[in-house]
Amino acid sequence: MKSTRQPNARGERGAAQRQVTARGRAATGRAAERPYVICHMAPAVDGRIVTRGWPLPAGFTAQYEGTAAALRGDAWIIGRVSMEPYAGKARLPASRARLPRTDFIARADAPSYAIAVDPAGKLHWKSASIDQDHVVTVLTERVPDRYLAFLRARGVSYLFGGRDHIDVQAVLRKLRGQLGIRRLLLEGGGKINGSFLAADAIDELSMVMVPVADGTLGAPTLFDAGPRGATRRLQLRSAERRRGGFLWVRYRVRHGGK
Repeated sequence: MKSTRQPNARGERGAAQRQVTARGRAATGRAAERPYVICHMAPAVDGRIVTRGWPLPAGFTAQYEGTAAALRGDAWIIGRVSMEPYAGKARLPASRARLPRTDFIARADAPSYAIAVDPAGKLHWKSASIDQDHVVTVLTERVPDRYLAFLRARGVSYLFGGRDHIDVQAVLRKLRGQLGIRRLLLEGGGKINGSFLAADAIDELSMVMVPVADGTLGAPTLFDAGPRGATRRLQLRSAERRRGGFLWVRYRVRHGGK
C-alpha cells in the first residue's frame, strides 16, 4: 500500500507468514485454481489511501502489520510505484543475451513471497529478497532481453502476465500453480486494486480504517478501476474496534455481483 508499508517493520509479520505457509503446504488437498485474495488496506474514512501528510495516530504501523499477520497470507503483492522503496536502484548492466518469453522461477520453496506488478520492467532490484520474502516480479512480454538477463543474474523470479497488458486471473493461476501460493494479500495503490476488482479477483476486503478524513481532490482511493468502474457487492464478516481509534473491518466480496 502506498505510503503505508514500512521496510523495517516486516520481521514479526514475516515469521508468522512462514509458520502459516509451512502448515498450509503440509496440508495437501485438491489444489485451488488460484490463491484466495485478500485486499488489505488502511484508508482514511473517505477511502483515500496516500498517508503522506496525515496526522497518524500512534501505533499506526503496528495496527496495520499486526492485522496483516492475522490474515495468514503467504505472499503479498503491490504495484511498481509502491515497490520502488523496497527494490532499490541497482545498475542495469549491458547484455546481448536473447531470452525466451517464458517464466523464470529462481526459488519455488520460499517461506513467503513479495510480488511486484511491473509491466514495463522498471524496477532495478538490489536483492532477490525483502527480509525473508523472495521477490517475484510480474511483467509483460514487451520488456527487453537486457532486463530479463538482469533479473536472472539477481536471482529474481519473474512471471509473464500477458503480451501487452497484465491478465490478472492468468497471473493468479501461475502464482498458485508454480509457487504454491494459497493466500495472497493485495496491498497496492488504487489502480492495481482496481484492476483486481475489475477482474473479479478479490475474495475478501480487509480495512484498518484510520481515524482521519483526507478530502484531497483527485487523491488515489481504495479502488480506481477506470471510468466504467467495477461494482461488487460486499458481505460484512466482522468489525473490531482497535486501540488508537482504528476500526478493523472485513468483508467478503460477492463474485459476479451476486
